[in-house]
Amino acid sequence: MKNNFICPRCKGYLNVGDHIILAADTEHKDAGLILLSPELGNYSIKTNSEFEIRDGEKYDFFCPVCQEKLAANVHDNLSRILMVDENGKQYEILFSKIAGEKSTYKIVGESLELYGEHKSNYINFINLSNFK
Repeated sequence: MKNNFICPRCKGYLNVGDHIILAADTEHKDAGLILLSPELGNYSIKTNSEFEIRDGEKYDFFCPVCQEKLAANVHDNLSRILMVDENGKQYEILFSKIAGEKSTYKIVGESLELYGEHKSNYINFINLSNFK
């Protein structure tokens, strides 16, 4: 069984097949759906050919089920979703909103798993006592 990714608010499932599906937009009001890899540390994406992802630009991500903004409360450049593994264990997943910035964090109890070449960018903002 694969991991499931869910919205922290409505608990709707965000993954279909081999992708996590999120709604995204920018301050310029470019908007579309984005498909992310469910493999932590894999930064491949898919979008409609008309929805151009520009490196360095900040994107806000939203649940496609309830339209809730998937913001993390630790830093404005991070989004938050939940991951449930095959044993039913739930984890917080934080990831960068900045296109091209490869930083993902998996909260595992009182420890942190780090992914991506830019993983040190937000490490000082994550206080694990806030995730108990």
